[in-house]
Amino acid sequence: MPSTREPKRDYRTLPLEQMETIVQEFEARVNKAQQNQPAGKDFVRRAVHRKGVARCPVRNKTLSLDIVLKYGNDLADLYCRYPDDIVCLYPYDFTVGYQPPEKKDRINPIYSMIHSSEWTDEWGTRWKHAFGGTGAMEVGYPIKDWSMLDGYLKSRMPKADAPGRLDAVLPWLKMHLQTRYCIGMIILGIWERVRTLRGNENAFMDHLDSERELTRLIEALTQYLVELVGCWAGIGVDAVFLADDWGTQRSLMISRAMWSRFYRGSYHRVFDEAHRLGLDVIFHSCGNVEEIIPDLIDIGLDVLNPLQPGAMNLSRVASNFGGQVSFFGGIDDQSLLSKGTPEQIKEEAQRTADTLGRPYGNAFIMAPANVMTPDVPLENIVALMEAGHGC
Repeated sequence: MPSTREPKRDYRTLPLEQMETIVQEFEARVNKAQQNQPAGKDFVRRAVHRKGVARCPVRNKTLSLDIVLKYGNDLADLYCRYPDDIVCLYPYDFTVGYQPPEKKDRINPIYSMIHSSEWTDEWGTRWKHAFGGTGAMEVGYPIKDWSMLDGYLKSRMPKADAPGRLDAVLPWLKMHLQTRYCIGMIILGIWERVRTLRGNENAFMDHLDSERELTRLIEALTQYLVELVGCWAGIGVDAVFLADDWGTQRSLMISRAMWSRFYRGSYHRVFDEAHRLGLDVIFHSCGNVEEIIPDLIDIGLDVLNPLQPGAMNLSRVASNFGGQVSFFGGIDDQSLLSKGTPEQIKEEAQRTADTLGRPYGNAFIMAPANVMTPDVPLENIVALMEAGHGC
């Protein structure tokens, strides 16, 4: 007999106000659950500093907007039952950037990331999202040729210390600062910002034919990050998370020598400033970045993320660098979480903890290697959380 049950409405067609309510309620419930847990700041700090802890810390709230809209309260129930040990603070969507209160024609990130949309971010980069897709891609670049660089640096480049830049996270920080390890998120660091300002092809070629101009842009972006790190330190976070993707599935995007020549010094400067201000440094770089791990450790990296198992041999990474740096991530998001069974996920989580964590005093923050998207079944998220809180 055919079912008379009304099919669940496609979350992508919900009214905007309802989407906003789902997201707000999700955040409120999950943050409240974290607040109600026993204090765990020192526990995470000991893991990050490789001092030895009883279990691996967990950070599973690595979610796309659309997965929150798809599962709503069911997802919130899980995060309330299995709260994360860490709070990551996002002041705005990185494809939009900071929007001061007085800004006209404000960009609504929920609308933009669900409907077919185009918009220009704080930096002047044009972004596009296609209905049914996840995330956005750049389609227009503010420094199309180097003749525009002087004007851009003088009058168009954002200010790290713009009044109100971090205000959106202050209520969450007030809730968690005394008891949870809080991380200030900086997405699109130096290289990825170069890409979004110049475009992919130009950005790669600039290393060969526009060294002087590229160096000036990198210097300006480095100074921006140094100042932004200072802003995060000023509101009291425990660490900064700097994201710059350098890897393909097999290797670095450029040679290690070129990376060292153009970028190592800039990262060193940012890391040093964070440490001077008492912050830990977490560096996110997707793909196979094994070749530059020694450099990152040498310039003071505390935690490496995301350790994608489809791109790197995690056993080799652990053997070569365990005890010198802490690890964060490691659970395959490219295939396992979306296509595996709950049993496979639990087994893989245990193996990963045994590889990256246990031999090094559990100096491993278990987490998906990247953002979980709507193709991940809810039962697989349950398995991930059960495994993480049992390791």
